[in-house]
Amino acid sequence: MIPEAAAARRTCDDEGRSSGAVHHSEEDSGNENRQKRERRRKRAHKGSENVKRKRAKSSPGTGSQSRGSQLKHRHVEAVTLFEVVTMGRSAMQVVIDDWIQAYLTDRDFSLLNLISFFIQCSGCKGVVTAEMCQNKEDSDVMSKMVEDLDDVSGLQYKKFLAFPWILTVTWPMDTDGMEYPLIQSGPYGRWFHSEFCDFISVLVSQCQHSVLFDSYLMNTLISLLTELSNSYVRAFRHTCTLAGVKLLSSLVGVAQSLSVSMENSQKLYEVQKTKTTRQKSPLQLERIQKKITELQEKRAEIESIMDIIFKGVFLKRYRDVLPEIRSICVEELGLWMKLYSSAFLNDSYLKYMGWMMFDKIPDVRLKCVLALQGLYGDPLLLPKLDLFTSRFKDRMISMTLDRDSEVGVQTMKLLVLISRTCDDVLSPGDYKQLLQFVFSSQRPLAATAGELLYARLLNTPGGEALEESNEEEAHTQQTVARLKALLHFYQESELHTHVVYLVDSLWDCGAALLKDWPTLTSILLQESSSQRSGLTQAEQAGLVEVLVASVRQATEGPALAGRSGVKKVLSVRDKKTLTDDCATLTEHLLMVLPKLLSKFSGSGDVVASLLKIPQYFHSECPQAENVQAVSSLMEEMDSILQRHSGPAVLETAARTLLSLCGGQSAGSSIAQAARDTLVQRWVDQLTARLQEDIFSADEEKTEETVVVLKKLRAFHNCHDLSQWNLLELLSPLLPVDVSRGAAPPEVLLEVLQCLSFSVLWSLSRSSETLTTRDKAVAQRSQLRLFCERGHRCLSHADRRVRHQAFLGVCDVLTAHSYQLHVWDPSSFGPLLYIPSPKLQRALLAFVLLHVFVGPDSDGQAGAAESDEEERLEDCHRRRALLAAYCKLVVHGVLEMSMAAEVFMYYVKYCNAFGDILKELLNRTRQTDKMESTRMLLLCLQQLFTRLRRGQESGGGAQPGIQTFTSIKELARRFALTFGDHVKFRECVVMIHRNGIEFVFQEFSQSPDAPTPPHLSYLTILSEFSSKLLKPDKKTVLSYLQKHTAEHVVDLREDSWQPLAYYRASMLAAAEGEDAVSHVSSDRKLYLPNRSPNSKQKVEGSKSPCLFSPADSRARAQRLSHPEKTADADPFSVPADPPATNLTVAASISGGNEGDDDIVEIEM
Repeated sequence: MIPEAAAARRTCDDEGRSSGAVHHSEEDSGNENRQKRERRRKRAHKGSENVKRKRAKSSPGTGSQSRGSQLKHRHVEAVTLFEVVTMGRSAMQVVIDDWIQAYLTDRDFSLLNLISFFIQCSGCKGVVTAEMCQNKEDSDVMSKMVEDLDDVSGLQYKKFLAFPWILTVTWPMDTDGMEYPLIQSGPYGRWFHSEFCDFISVLVSQCQHSVLFDSYLMNTLISLLTELSNSYVRAFRHTCTLAGVKLLSSLVGVAQSLSVSMENSQKLYEVQKTKTTRQKSPLQLERIQKKITELQEKRAEIESIMDIIFKGVFLKRYRDVLPEIRSICVEELGLWMKLYSSAFLNDSYLKYMGWMMFDKIPDVRLKCVLALQGLYGDPLLLPKLDLFTSRFKDRMISMTLDRDSEVGVQTMKLLVLISRTCDDVLSPGDYKQLLQFVFSSQRPLAATAGELLYARLLNTPGGEALEESNEEEAHTQQTVARLKALLHFYQESELHTHVVYLVDSLWDCGAALLKDWPTLTSILLQESSSQRSGLTQAEQAGLVEVLVASVRQATEGPALAGRSGVKKVLSVRDKKTLTDDCATLTEHLLMVLPKLLSKFSGSGDVVASLLKIPQYFHSECPQAENVQAVSSLMEEMDSILQRHSGPAVLETAARTLLSLCGGQSAGSSIAQAARDTLVQRWVDQLTARLQEDIFSADEEKTEETVVVLKKLRAFHNCHDLSQWNLLELLSPLLPVDVSRGAAPPEVLLEVLQCLSFSVLWSLSRSSETLTTRDKAVAQRSQLRLFCERGHRCLSHADRRVRHQAFLGVCDVLTAHSYQLHVWDPSSFGPLLYIPSPKLQRALLAFVLLHVFVGPDSDGQAGAAESDEEERLEDCHRRRALLAAYCKLVVHGVLEMSMAAEVFMYYVKYCNAFGDILKELLNRTRQTDKMESTRMLLLCLQQLFTRLRRGQESGGGAQPGIQTFTSIKELARRFALTFGDHVKFRECVVMIHRNGIEFVFQEFSQSPDAPTPPHLSYLTILSEFSSKLLKPDKKTVLSYLQKHTAEHVVDLREDSWQPLAYYRASMLAAAEGEDAVSHVSSDRKLYLPNRSPNSKQKVEGSKSPCLFSPADSRARAQRLSHPEKTADADPFSVPADPPATNLTVAASISGGNEGDDDIVEIEM
């Protein structure tokens, strides 16, 4: 609880009364507290926890009413005004009534309590002192109004005039960094905001019939709030601005009540005037007129007070730097305009609302839009908004594209409201722009735009249809008119693949139209000649798409890919609605769908759309058991599959049959029999053609074979066709030698897909079919056969065949690896198959040859492909190839080292494939982070080795060779992936250890070879130095010293600069203590070492650095004569490459400092 601020009063009038603080004795205060508790026990809110708490702490009151009345002029509240905020509205009324009574007795002291209340609500824990002032215009007094910082005491203070006092508020310096009640996180901040506003409302409501018009209370209160709302302290400014505007809002309520009283009195006055002379009462007329005059004066005074608050608080704070203050001002301004339009709803006030619609903060713009919705929703206020609408209409339309989704949605609702109330405001161009939002990715915005579309185009009653004598015919004609308008809009939008988004946008407001499936199907089944306003073929195709989209919406709900803002959890009512709609459409469309398929059987696109409808049927619906309807549907599908061979029709038919075949109903049995009949027919046709030499015959027979293969491939993708043994039937079509005569590429493409599906189905059913070892061996033989044949197709002349062979091999190998991980050991499972090294190298070579092609760093296929769509398709194909290869590495089919070649192109093709390579790195680290790190090391070392060999050969630029700068940049990118220093501690140490060994392994110094050939690699290795913890840096330096101790090293020579640069990178960050090293320095770190010859252990009891005794003596000599060894120090670093000069003495002393931080490391 914030402590109550102390208040004192001083008088500096002409009589020279002495100043002093307001004090009360403990005895008087205690007696008065008891009297107060007795009265509050009868009147306060019984359910308030704070009241109960106060009652529990207090003792029973024994004072009498007479004693209480004697002490009333020195009354001290048992519950402070700040505490009453926590006690609810009823307790507020009780305490405020008591405060009013105290104010009537001693208004100065009560006002000081009210002032302290606002100071405490601002979160100020300081002290408030008051000094009386008799002359408001005194220049000496105004010069004292300051707000400053006292450097000596460390306190901030603000002195301002709240006539008749000069108030001084003193508080600690760190108040700005503290949370005051209004901005505290959690429910307390929201609760306090509400209770604080209620307090001001109750205060004005209780005072309006007593002390509100005494010209003393409001003057002081307005002066206080105006001054504090202008403070540079955020807490004062925020709290008092809220109090000021809420005070004005409460005064608006008072002005309204006064206006109502004036109207009633005026009516009563008119009634009295109309009475006869005998009935008239001059005294009563005079009394009514006097009351009207009094009410007018009070309203004028209230309006004057409101104008003062508006100018003193709103005009200074509506552009405040704090967004919360601007939001408060705009929100209350909208409330004033709506409640008291006679005074506030004019252009001089509306301009502030228009200006704030350009605010940078979304919440401020949202408050503007919400306030305008309240204004435009009242028809009586519309005439006063004409100028504002014409001035800011363009801004409101542009706000529908606001980056904040809620602002865009509320702005669209505002425009919908304007379109309903003001017909001529929005032009046809404006409507055209707004209606396109039905295709928005934000569903709330799209649904609101759907309301505008429905009200603008679809909600117009058809006059001709209503005149028809037949009610059903009239309804049909009206529906046709609406659908034509909808189809016309859809075709003009030129977004013909987004009909599901259009239906989803209209679903909330136009579901009755879209779910009228009997009318929709009757319109489609009618002949064009029989319709008064027949649909064209394009309109019929669009209506079929609308029908399918409505069926999907009724069964699956509003969840759409690419559209956000949808409720993730449906209510019980929504689920019941979906179930009922699904049963209704199943009952109707199962009977009508065969007729629709028969009518539109000549159009492949329309048939493909209609074939999607059975996928949404309710299998448990009684109508789904209608054998005759299902048989009729199967016959039409058979006829369509004989007529069409397009991929859309075949894939949709296969998925539809998969949906119909599921279950044990009679309809499912009919669907299964129809599917088996279709597949058997195609297998027989293919078998008959394969017995002939079809590929040397005419192209017509070859095309027929390709069509049969396409049908089998489409169905094999969804259905298990293992009983027809397609693997054995189609394997002979794959070439043993691609250089010799083989099947056409079109045939090979379909055969490869069919065979890969056969192997995948076999692997997925392993737990059911592999009951003996012979079957497992046969399955592995099939897998090996497919991989070998696919391996040969990787070198086929046709690009499509090569890609399909690669994807097929990768898919079956990935599925095989997955089955090995999930199979039940208690039963038979798939036998292990490891691809041959030749096949592994072929897969890697294929990726390098077909994925990382072209000189562009963004992964483009080359300058020849200028068409953007073609370039994107090619990029998508290459991403699919790379992702298939990465899956092999992730699932353990290929060693992680096989991905080293792929990561060489990480920087060059980061824009095109960076996300795939990052995911590959994350997955491999989850499997084995050490092996994943070795993969990155292998990548860098191979690139460096190739670069060095290319430089030694003296040739020009060669493929696969990158520059030294690009290799260093790649190392930097790799280093950025080691974010957690503790988690990847062993990995980073291994990188440095392996790099040092790579540089100095098998190096024998001689006059011809004074430096290691790979010494420049240390510059690349320095990119990982910042990822080492401080103890590890010292250990790695010791390990480096071990390898350099056997050689003569002169860092002043240019040939040894990489070593100097590497050492400097290690010691640059090692000077300061790393906080993370304290957390992990108590862990013993053991480095795996593949080389047994270099395995040694650092003795922890001795020096942690790996130096020989001779090295130690030499070190001591250099330390004892630093001035003699400065010039001849072989390890001194020149100032050119690194940023810091380094010596052996410095490195040795750095290794000895802080022995407790050194971790024993096994090299």
